[in-house]
Parts: sequence; structure tokens; C-alpha cells
Amino acid sequence: MDVRDGHLVLQHVPYVTSNREVQYGTLVSTLHLSGDVTARPDTHVVEFAGSAPCDAAGQRMKAIIASESTRELAAGLQVNFSFSSKPADGYPDYYAKMTTYVAILGSPAQQIDPQATAMTFPVIELSDEESVFLYEDTASSRAGIAAITAKLGLDRVAIVGLGGTGSYILDLVAKTPVGQIHLFDDDLFASHNAFRAPGAASVEELRRRPSKADYWADKYSKMRRGVVTHGRIGDENVETLHEMTFVFLALDGGDAKKLAATKLEEFGVPFIDVGMGIYEVDGSLSGVLRVTTSTPQMREHVWQKDRIPFTDGSANNDYARNIQIADLNALNASLAVIRWKQWCGFYVDPEVEHFSTYQVDGNIIANEDVA
Repeated sequence: MDVRDGHLVLQHVPYVTSNREVQYGTLVSTLHLSGDVTARPDTHVVEFAGSAPCDAAGQRMKAIIASESTRELAAGLQVNFSFSSKPADGYPDYYAKMTTYVAILGSPAQQIDPQATAMTFPVIELSDEESVFLYEDTASSRAGIAAITAKLGLDRVAIVGLGGTGSYILDLVAKTPVGQIHLFDDDLFASHNAFRAPGAASVEELRRRPSKADYWADKYSKMRRGVVTHGRIGDENVETLHEMTFVFLALDGGDAKKLAATKLEEFGVPFIDVGMGIYEVDGSLSGVLRVTTSTPQMREHVWQKDRIPFTDGSANNDYARNIQIADLNALNASLAVIRWKQWCGFYVDPEVEHFSTYQVDGNIIANEDVA
């Protein structure tokens, strides 16, 4: 028995084939957890890796076969059938669920071979490869997309700037199987930051005046491993970006952003830069959110079309006065992370656009600079 990518995997389950031979297959169930404790199974259905199970006479067990389709639930975890055997009140726990299916499949097998059993009592060796998460990602397994989610398992992703948008980028990336997430920001996490960031900061946390990088590392280290902190990006640490697989730039325009973008191009590292401009119109706010992608396949638009502003902004930009718009921060971050997931192959990407804007007053998304 094993747990893989949010699935409970039970191997060496005896069953009968159409030739009345005893073979061994694998039962797979999604795993419903509360932290590191199993909850009541959320479905009575199990998946099965093997050929069609039969009774002792070699007739298909049509009563439990719900569907027949070869699918990959996660990397190296392929199944061929779905089984359905639902008690009136459902299954109270995973022991009851899995042993019931073992008995259904194994009973005909034992009629042919009394020694056929799923109870092998093997010696289990612990793997050196640990998940980045402190508890199982059952969201991916529950949705049946664990194999697709694995495409997001990059070695190292950096987020430069942890203000409103940067912190929401972190919130989304932290829930993917990225090996390490490197955080660059030594500004203090203050009250105004708490009002445009994920979650809820306590008064005690604000009184400690942590740096943004340290504050967010502490938050997300409760969920996952591999959160690494750095100071503000500059000449003394910009070479660290050379080690990254992908980088998000979520800092204000200026020399630091220009330095980071220039070095990332030199290092051959793909990156996404985000930004927004908010302004007042007749007592209400409007503006534009921007997502600029730069990859080794397409860089020139950044400089030839000024797709990334490297100035510090103007007095007419209300966002520069730290107006608190958490929803726009979250949306800007979401657009950036969706674009990153397209680059990874998680989402379909027919246009491969490298520049996108969202116009607040018209609710319009425009894509340009198609590769």
C-alpha cells in the first residue's frame, strides 16, 4: 500500500482473467484528508490497473465495472477501469472501502487458487524523494489532474517584489509542486500591506515588523518546503537569478527592475513582469493591468515596444500612492500565473502571447506580441 500524488494505491490485488487465470492488479482511490489524517471517503468509486476482472467461470464482473478507459492519474500511475460498488450508507473509512473491493475481486481468485491473497506483508523502504508539501495535494488527485500538475514541478522559481501583486503570485505558486520558491524583498510588512495581501495578518505579527520575505516565508512554510528568502534585488545578489528556472518580477519600476530584466535576458531565464496603472475618473477608479512575458524565444518586444516601464511612475498614477485594491492585485497575479502555467504546458496556449492587458472600465483583456 502506498500514497502517491494524493491517491491511495493498493497493489498485488488478486483477480481472475477471462482465461480463468489468477493475476494481480492495483486498486487506486482518491484520498480525502484533513491535514495528515484520513477523512471519510468522498466517493465509493475506485480505479483499477489490470485487465477486466472476471468471476471463477471467466465471466466479466459487469456489476462493478463502471467504465473502461486507460488513463494516467499521475506520473507512473495508469489505470484501465473504474469500479463502482456502493453500500447504502457509503464507506465509513478507507479500510472498509479498500478491503471490500479486495474481497469482491479476490473471492473468485481464491476459488481457483486458495493461496491467492493481497496480504503480502512486504518490507517497505522509505523513498529519499519527498514531496515539497507537508501534506498530500489531494486537490489535484480529486480533480484527476495530478499528471498535468506535475508539469509545474520546476526546480526553482523566484518572485522579486512581495507587495500586493507579488504576494498573490506567491499564494498561487506555493500551491504548485515547484521545488524551491525564492523571495526577494527586504521591505517591512506593515499594516497597509496586510490590506492588499492574501490571508489575515495578526496585530502581533505586524508589531514584530518582519521583512516581507520573512513574513511570507513563515506563512507558506506551514504548507510546504523550499521557501528561500533574500533581500532586495540589487548588484550584490542579482547573480542569484542565474540559478532560477523562471522568475516573476513584481516590483516598482526603476533601476532594480531594469537590472533584473537585463540580467535575466543575459542568463537566458524566462520571466514575467507585472504592473498596473490606476487613475481616477469622476470620483471612481479605472486603470490597466499588465502582464509582460519574456522568454529566450522572444525578447525584443520588451525594449522595442517599451512593454516594461523602467521608470518609477508618475504623480498621476494613484497606485503609486499605495491605494489599496486587493482585488486588482489578485487579478494581476492570477493573469501572470495563468500565463506561467501556459508556458509550463499546464494550460492550452494557442497564441503564445507575450503581452496582455486588462482594462478595468471595459472589462477587456487584450493579447499582443504573439510568438
